[in-house]
Amino acid sequence: MKFEKIKIIIILTVLVDVIGLGIIIPVLPFYVESFGVSSFVVTLLFSVFAFFSFVSSPFLGALSDKIGRRPILIISIASTAFGWFVFASANSVWLLFLGRIIDGAAAGNFPIAQSYLLDIAKNDKERTTNLGLIGAVFGIGFMIGPVIGATLGGISPALPFWFVGFLAMFNAIGAYFFLPETNHNKNAVKKIPINPFIPLFSAMKDRMLRSRYIAWFLFGIAFAGMQSIFALFVKSVFGFSASATGYLFTAMGVILVINQGFALKRIWLKYFKEVDLEIWFFVVMILGFVFLDLKIFAFFAAGLLLTTVGQSTLRVLMSSGIASVAGAQKRGEVMGIMASIMSVSMIVGPLLAGALFVKNVQWPFLLNILLLSAAFFIMKKCCINEKIITQENVEVVA
Repeated sequence: MKFEKIKIIIILTVLVDVIGLGIIIPVLPFYVESFGVSSFVVTLLFSVFAFFSFVSSPFLGALSDKIGRRPILIISIASTAFGWFVFASANSVWLLFLGRIIDGAAAGNFPIAQSYLLDIAKNDKERTTNLGLIGAVFGIGFMIGPVIGATLGGISPALPFWFVGFLAMFNAIGAYFFLPETNHNKNAVKKIPINPFIPLFSAMKDRMLRSRYIAWFLFGIAFAGMQSIFALFVKSVFGFSASATGYLFTAMGVILVINQGFALKRIWLKYFKEVDLEIWFFVVMILGFVFLDLKIFAFFAAGLLLTTVGQSTLRVLMSSGIASVAGAQKRGEVMGIMASIMSVSMIVGPLLAGALFVKNVQWPFLLNILLLSAAFFIMKKCCINEKIITQENVEVVA
């Protein structure tokens, strides 16, 4: 019962976090542009958050190993609340950046929540199930969050950010009173890493996984770039309001939940080989971005379906593929490397997309087509090479 209580509290913590994310993504561009800044500044705010998250996450994760999960998680959630209060009350652009820097520097909620779920798992199967719960919560959060953001944004541009701040504050209070400590091996880690680039150096030295890491990086740039300019694109091309954009994100959340909760297991993995899916879902995403870039709403809707299904499926398949190649003893290490690579992608993607969007609204999606095409060919060659190595190993054993 104690473990179930912890699991419920952690799931609620992640849900509140994701609802907050779902609230702000559709309405953030409209709020920031009210300060009279360019679209590039909107995407720069995404990159600033990602950069400080990239720098702080390894340190916060290791610190939670040393002094305990509970204090770090509570401080992290409280700092997130403070960051959003600064952002919501901003009367100048530099305060907008300060709010995102505070939130990014304290962005330890998600990895520490994962650590909690790993701590309380009794076996490998339960570990996988617990982490799978987080994926489901992401879909639910992205269904609920945009509706709340669209509704509140219609009342006041700053109101969604005040709401997210208070949501995080109540989350921190709940964690303080109800969340116990699960790390009983405190002080086991003597050295806390402060260099966030170490995982990236490890990735480039790994000849077995290097190609997969590069494909993951290209995929991450495309996804982060789309996320940062999506609201700007639908506003510029179709004249969508903050409310309409929020409902569009909700539709994407519904697609994500259906794909992750039903189609992935009962269609894709049931009827197709995982290695083939890992290659050809890049084509699905490429086709989706082609449709998005046509600026015709019927094609745009089809493109949105393809890119949402494509990115949510590829995230699972690529993570599974890398973990499989790495082997059981290195899975924790490679998951950390993948997280670091994705953090860098979320810095680079919005910067590139924002710079291109200012020039031409269609160029960011054109860049994504090129990036994903490169990733497709890298993965195709990589999987062929892995198949040859596997066959040679089988022949040697025989």
